[in-house]
Amino acid sequence: MPKKTSGSGHSTRFLRTHKNYCFVCGKDNPDAMGLRFTYDEDRDCFVCRFRLGKRYTGPPGHSHGGIIATILDEAMGKVNKLRNVIAVTSEMTVNYLKPVPLNKPLRVESREEKVQGRKHINVAEILNQKDEVLARSRGLFIAIDPHKMFGKFVER
Repeated sequence: MPKKTSGSGHSTRFLRTHKNYCFVCGKDNPDAMGLRFTYDEDRDCFVCRFRLGKRYTGPPGHSHGGIIATILDEAMGKVNKLRNVIAVTSEMTVNYLKPVPLNKPLRVESREEKVQGRKHINVAEILNQKDEVLARSRGLFIAIDPHKMFGKFVER
């Protein structure tokens, strides 16, 4: 990962949760979506390739809008790792440009737009195999002290 150290927030280096039950990426959650994100150094973005099964149906043959928002939120949240901070979503906008199909190869990409103190603004897009943008988002994340906010869930 690049050495981006500007911006303030709290270190993730010593944050350890007992298990990862995240609905999107939690390896300890048997009901999780199982998405895995990787950092593309050349393009300076996080990428995840995935397919959505029928359990995520909204309109016939397409994903539910809440699932789309969830994936975009998770993708944008991953970007905060570049600055070694834990940040929570404060605001997020989603533009649904085209229906997101089920059972087709998709990818989500996310990157940092701006950091100002504890405020981290990140963006993400869901694309199809033709590189058409199906949905995009912009989110405001606020860096927090994980021990104050999640203390009883975090190992010391």
